Amino acid sequence: MLGTHIVTESKPKLGDFGFAGDDHVVPFEVGPLDVRGRTVQLGPLLDELLGRHNYPEPVAQLLAQACVITVLLGTSLKFSGKFIVQTRTDGPVDMLVADFTTPGSVRAYARFDSERVAAAIEKGDTSPEQLLGQGVLALTIDQGQFTQRYQGIVALDGISLEEAAKVYFRQSEQIPTDIKLSVAKQVRRGEGGGEHWRAGGIIAQFLPQAPERMQLGDLPGGDGDVQGEADAQVDDAWQEVLMLLATVEPVEMVDPMVGAERLLYRLFHEHGVRVFDSVPVADECSCSREKIEGVLQGFSAEEIEHSTVDGAIKVDCEFCSKSYVFEPKDFS
Repeated sequence: MLGTHIVTESKPKLGDFGFAGDDHVVPFEVGPLDVRGRTVQLGPLLDELLGRHNYPEPVAQLLAQACVITVLLGTSLKFSGKFIVQTRTDGPVDMLVADFTTPGSVRAYARFDSERVAAAIEKGDTSPEQLLGQGVLALTIDQGQFTQRYQGIVALDGISLEEAAKVYFRQSEQIPTDIKLSVAKQVRRGEGGGEHWRAGGIIAQFLPQAPERMQLGDLPGGDGDVQGEADAQVDDAWQEVLMLLATVEPVEMVDPMVGAERLLYRLFHEHGVRVFDSVPVADECSCSREKIEGVLQGFSAEEIEHSTVDGAIKVDCEFCSKSYVFEPKDFS
């Protein structure tokens, strides 16, 4: 959900408790409900990622959602590697890419047709479903060289990124999972004022010790049990979690006066919620002169010639917009 509201620049008295703050993913556990999850509020990181490209607001909103999904899932990796969220569709925004590299580096990029996006904005057709169109969402886990990538594919056929993420967990991990996302542009008063992007999200997963309690109904059209999703029994504990998450307002997930820990307390204080050390995430691109030089070393003489403009080879990183200039003679 996208919204614009006014906030005053003031610092709440948080006491002695170590609040994580912006750009930190907070893992949590609710023991009595057999639930684990993570929540996050993105602030300065998002301003940096979105600001350098000057995206139209609806495009920025989509990419912010992709970033939240990426950090919520990427910070669950227990090994050195990368988690990538990517869409390929036929809509005005035909590609979104966001990736997380352990332990906490995030980068993101959106490709769109400016004329089609402008026309969509003029018509008011700016919902995520309308901007994405038909295509696929791919979620990829990459453990590096000499390992096989794991990839889950979800069809984007008129559903949002939030809904697609839920489908991914149903079909790929088969763990009862709920995820909620929120994006807003805020106008701050006072020093450091102006417009600022914020985004937040929470993911919760049902992980009881008894495996049979995790069983889900078959997805529509699936080839599993004849019992459909609508008829499947939902564990009482998980049902309560879903009801509690349904009470979360979009503004709560982006409000800096609420924060991750306060939100978790509001949701689960009756059962007792335990939070763990937060994971900081930062806007850090993985591009480098050495990496690009290595790619150019593999070019043929003809390809080097075609890449040369005004006597130089210029390469711009789509993620961070940094430019690299090379001498063609270095690759002859």
